[in-house]
Amino acid sequence: MTELALKLLYEGQREFTLSLDCVLPATGITAIYGPSASGKTSLLDCIAGLRRAEPGSRITFRDQVWQDATTFCPPWQRGVGYVFQDSRLFPNMTVGGNLDYALRRRHADGGPALAQLSNWLDLGDLLEKSAEQLSGGQKQRVAIARALLSNPGLLLLDEPLANLDRAAARQCLGYLQRLHGELKLPMIYVSHNIEEVSELADHLLIIQQGRAIAQGPTLELCSRLDNQLSQEQQAAAITECRISGHDPEFGLTELDIEGYPLFVSRVDRAPGERRRLRIPARDVSVCRQRPEDSSILNLLPVTLAAMRESDDARVMLRLELGSQSLLARITRKSAHQLQLSVGDRLFAQVKSAALLMEADDGR
Repeated sequence: MTELALKLLYEGQREFTLSLDCVLPATGITAIYGPSASGKTSLLDCIAGLRRAEPGSRITFRDQVWQDATTFCPPWQRGVGYVFQDSRLFPNMTVGGNLDYALRRRHADGGPALAQLSNWLDLGDLLEKSAEQLSGGQKQRVAIARALLSNPGLLLLDEPLANLDRAAARQCLGYLQRLHGELKLPMIYVSHNIEEVSELADHLLIIQQGRAIAQGPTLELCSRLDNQLSQEQQAAAITECRISGHDPEFGLTELDIEGYPLFVSRVDRAPGERRRLRIPARDVSVCRQRPEDSSILNLLPVTLAAMRESDDARVMLRLELGSQSLLARITRKSAHQLQLSVGDRLFAQVKSAALLMEADDGR
């Protein structure tokens, strides 16, 4: 089996109850997304064995039973790496000392070598420094390396970027993307930041008040209208595209999305690379006819697949573009004037500045 199966009940403080019955893939990166106090950290702690779920709960990972009616596997036997929000490095040790500590406590033979991780996470210049001398971003990179040096079968990350400034957070996000590509290690990533989740995760579990309200592939879930993501102010569709080339004269990069060109501000990526885009719904408009003169470069032929009222004044549209989907949030008045109906063929206008390429991976 390549899955993490959870059937658990956990009674927390202040009458909070976490109750889940779901199966998550034990491959790729699964994000657990939800507001503060929704139970995300409690769930990670139950998976890690740091908290014991109530009797009757069952947690299995691949072919291992971690908790059931007769079994409770302690944390050190689960082969799990854990990266906390506050890094939790040993302040009296150097970076090298923190990493050596993990090497001596490996869960199994094999795993990445220190030299490999030092290269992937750019730690070479930090090894002799005290942990207290590091910036927030550097501490998290060391914490990630320390967790990986224990050679875990599963890596848990609890809001690892929450205490970092935007530049450091995006840099660390890029390192995680790189590690995912190099190691193929299953990760469970907790966050309340949908931008992080949409750029990093393959699979998404949305929880609210201790309950799972939706789960599925990230690209699919972010473009559906029947969950809370489409109702949030920062609602956005996630699409995949290929880099076609660059336009140095105008500082643009041309992308190919389902066979159609789409332009963004120039990014330092090679033609042919496949990347992920986040397209905010607020920056997509629709029209029935192809405009002759417009400052918006990106015009995509789409089919209106679904409509749903977003609030008293706005409507959310799901637009099909080949095998992928976009979202557009427009006013109810605009929808009325255009006399929109499901199945209509339209043109989506997408602002170049609204498109976000994946985080910098340190290259």
